[in-house]
Amino acid sequence: MDAVRGQGMYPLHRCKTIHLVRHAQGFHNVCGEKDHSAYMSPEFFDAALTPLGWQQVDNLQKHVHSKGISRKIDLVVVSPLLRTMQTAVGVFGGGGFDNGIKAAPLMTENAGESDRPAISSLNAPPFVAMELCRERLGVNWCDKRKNITEYKLLFPAIDFSLIDTDEDTLWTVDVRESNEELAERGQKFLNWLWTREESEIAIVTHSAFLIHTLSAYGDDCQPPVKEEICRPFNNCELRSMVFVDRSMAASSSPKTNFPGKIPDGTDAPSEDNVEKN
Repeated sequence: MDAVRGQGMYPLHRCKTIHLVRHAQGFHNVCGEKDHSAYMSPEFFDAALTPLGWQQVDNLQKHVHSKGISRKIDLVVVSPLLRTMQTAVGVFGGGGFDNGIKAAPLMTENAGESDRPAISSLNAPPFVAMELCRERLGVNWCDKRKNITEYKLLFPAIDFSLIDTDEDTLWTVDVRESNEELAERGQKFLNWLWTREESEIAIVTHSAFLIHTLSAYGDDCQPPVKEEICRPFNNCELRSMVFVDRSMAASSSPKTNFPGKIPDGTDAPSEDNVEKN
């Protein structure tokens, strides 16, 4: 029994594989890392990716393709801010529009003054925008989003139907979301994930959201594993996790299990044989 004390086993349909991604470098990061008060400047309202940020996106896109991750993902969930959507479509999108193949664009050409070509939805998983995985709300202008009508023009193939209001009614100029409120919102987001049928999901979000959401996990692990789960994310870092439902709250049913069958009648094994075998 000592050999299995550090191990766990769970039914596959009660687990999800989630690929957590922090957005690539935005213009606000460049100034904010030198002077934290820069995050409060209206100059960085809904900040876009820097040229270096787009290089980070290209590097991660190559990684997810070389490791076969992109072929497995059933859904991409993205925070509805410019830098996260640019990162998400750049990493998990369908590429360009070569050979005249028609598909709705995940991102239009030069979206967010990016100087980037359009990105197709061809052979890409569905993308859905979700407010619950936004960055910490309030005060910092880089964390305020534009109207959804503006985003729909830039990201036509992203599904914004889960967002209730066109205008950003969550962000306020004078009240900053607390750590506890952010952690609670993160838990609501993870609870929402269990309502989805998809089993392998990429989530493109933000540093503080990841830090405070993941802080609730890993206490039942050895300290190095807890640290691996909870350490801060670099720009455009991807970390893959298995998310386990221990509460039996998951709605999905087994898709790969096979019930088998004991033959009826004279071919059925006796109880003695069943016990011996």
